[in-house]
Amino acid sequence: MLWSLFKIILFVVIVAALAIGAGYLMESSGGIQITAGGTEFTLGPLQSVISALVAILVVWVFLKLFGLLIATLKFINGDETAISRYFDRNRERKGFQALSEGLMALASGEGRLAMAKATKAEKYLHKPELTDLITAQAAEMTGDRKKAEEVYKRLVQNETTRFVGVRGLMKQKLDAGDTETALKLAERAFAIKPKHEEVQDTLLRLQAKNADWSGARRTLNAKLKHGALPRDVHKRRDAVLALSEAKGVLDEGKTIEAQEAAIAANKSSPDLIPAAAMAARSHIAQGRSKYAVRLLKKAWQAQPHPDLASAFAEIEPNETPQARLKRFTQLTSMRPEHRETKLLLAELNLAAEDFPAARRAMGDLAEKEPDTRVLAITAAIERGEGASDAVVRGWLARALTAPRGPQWVCDNCKTIHTEWTPVCNTCESFDTLSWTTPKQSETVLPAGAEMLPLIVGSLEDKSAPVDEAEVIDPDPVSQGESTPETDTTSGSEDAPTNAETPEPEKVK
Repeated sequence: MLWSLFKIILFVVIVAALAIGAGYLMESSGGIQITAGGTEFTLGPLQSVISALVAILVVWVFLKLFGLLIATLKFINGDETAISRYFDRNRERKGFQALSEGLMALASGEGRLAMAKATKAEKYLHKPELTDLITAQAAEMTGDRKKAEEVYKRLVQNETTRFVGVRGLMKQKLDAGDTETALKLAERAFAIKPKHEEVQDTLLRLQAKNADWSGARRTLNAKLKHGALPRDVHKRRDAVLALSEAKGVLDEGKTIEAQEAAIAANKSSPDLIPAAAMAARSHIAQGRSKYAVRLLKKAWQAQPHPDLASAFAEIEPNETPQARLKRFTQLTSMRPEHRETKLLLAELNLAAEDFPAARRAMGDLAEKEPDTRVLAITAAIERGEGASDAVVRGWLARALTAPRGPQWVCDNCKTIHTEWTPVCNTCESFDTLSWTTPKQSETVLPAGAEMLPLIVGSLEDKSAPVDEAEVIDPDPVSQGESTPETDTTSGSEDAPTNAETPEPEKVK
């Protein structure tokens, strides 16, 4: 405000001074006499002022023309001048316009146009760190992998674009299936930018696929350190890696290290079923049955599972079926309404030849959740209670067309696995296997399979007499040294629970 007032006052003062000076010159007498070539010129006061202003203007124009001449000579010589700066700004304007058009073409899927615009932008801008990236992505879009690899290698040589080049080469190797080279590039990219989440995930997945569990745990700790992973998720995944590392040590024959690693994995995530089962077997091998019982009970409380029951059976491998049924009360009393508890209790009663108790334990599972395992157990109960061969065959035929029940299913690609693994065998995702019932059966049955129960036998015909020799063995897995829980609750490998359909050959 004050500055504006000051400028107004200054302007008024200058105008007043000029007016006073002009009035003074108009009233004064005399002038300027100039003699040139024998001719004398006399200028009055006003004419003298005008002549002086014209002279100043002529000198200023001369100086400007002289400066333009000097600038032109410098421009021709290659020095930076106003002329060169003008042409530079013009080239820069054209270059950035071509760059923006290249980005728009890349976003719209026009790969060849994007490459042409990137080439034009490079011609004007001479900034490969900007144009090479567009060229590489456009080359990938058009399928020119060789051109893209060439550009990415140029980016690697520049310190400012090295990470972009390494990441681009890594993705190319992944697409080509060269996981060994991709792993090395991922490690290099991780060293340049350890906070980059995509690189962290890619490195972790490649390390897990190559069974580099210790390296994967370091990468996982880096994700936690840089805030890319919640603490609870890190805790579980670290337990998964520790369990995988323990299995690797076990394969090498170093049992003590494997036991310690399995116990450490279970402490990190007590609800991880494979870790709980392996840690329990480690305690059993060391003669610490009390710790194994405590660990399995805690895991069963979190999620009942056949593998936990199998490990619980290994605590006392030589006990009688009646003693085993009594000892398993520690598990069956914890989650009595869970389907796994009901199935386990039915299998234990089958082994003890208490068929009415097995039927009571099953409840209405055959009507509400009829899967392969449920119907197989029901067939065994029917045989144990003296049902005819036609009835038993009817239940077994129904089991052929029934769903497989809960299995290890990948949450990402929905692939069914016969046993738990840290990495999905199909999509190679890490820690995506869950014990759940798949939406569709793993086996595609032929048309008309649902008619099998009506063809091979009735589910209610019990009128025919049953010979003692035809009654199914109520304890088919307790022969010799084996125990009922070890086989009937072993998950997807041995029992018809998860992966195998019950075979009619079991009916004698």
